[in-house]
Amino acid sequence: MTLKVINSNSAGNCYLMQAENGDTLLVECGVDFKKIRQAMEFRTDRIVGCIISHNHLDHCKGAELVAKAGIDIFTSQGTIDELGFVHHRLRPVKAHQAFDIGPFRILPFDVRHDCKEPLCYLIKHPECGVTLFLTDSYYCAYKFEGLNNVIVEANYCQSIIDRKMAEGVAPRFLRNRILQSHMSLKTCKEFLQANDLTAVNNIVLIHLSDRNSDAIRFQREIQELTGKTVHVADAGLVIENFNINPF
Repeated sequence: MTLKVINSNSAGNCYLMQAENGDTLLVECGVDFKKIRQAMEFRTDRIVGCIISHNHLDHCKGAELVAKAGIDIFTSQGTIDELGFVHHRLRPVKAHQAFDIGPFRILPFDVRHDCKEPLCYLIKHPECGVTLFLTDSYYCAYKFEGLNNVIVEANYCQSIIDRKMAEGVAPRFLRNRILQSHMSLKTCKEFLQANDLTAVNNIVLIHLSDRNSDAIRFQREIQELTGKTVHVADAGLVIENFNINPF
């Protein structure tokens, strides 16, 4: 399995999980569809489906063109209601009810974000094992067993954002909104510590804030905490060993 990051920040989030035979799961589509086509080398027919976490544009900007390209989009009914278009390719799913997209087995679960019915996902495939995709949630109420790869938000560090507010750079309302809708470095650490990471191959940190994070520090601290291979999801990142085993 290969993981490709098309983009991962407030300007847009989009990831490709590509099996060896070319079957590809599109995770989020918060970028222009042309970027997805380019990342797929214009073989969008290899995309078996798309999952979306919620209706904010940085996660669903390209949804209408994805649907028009004949790609099924799976997300909550709450998200579908907010997308602003109707299409037969929109497929509602519910938390804790598993479904299949080609060879990918998907289990949605509810998260804490400032929108209508957000979901994140456990993704199972023979090549990558069980992959957790967790973004845009200030907290996760669940623990997960048997994880092999983790894609998790580490959006900001509270000390950084508090310092910027004291300096007059970050307004209080923006600080409060971030704290109530996104996962901090501290919460990300606590979440990882609460889960059994014994079989985890990769941890990928996503959706880092451009202003309120420090990619080098975040990567170092998570690696020191977990002892795992840790990546920061910059645009263009390709992880070829996104597999169930490290070799």
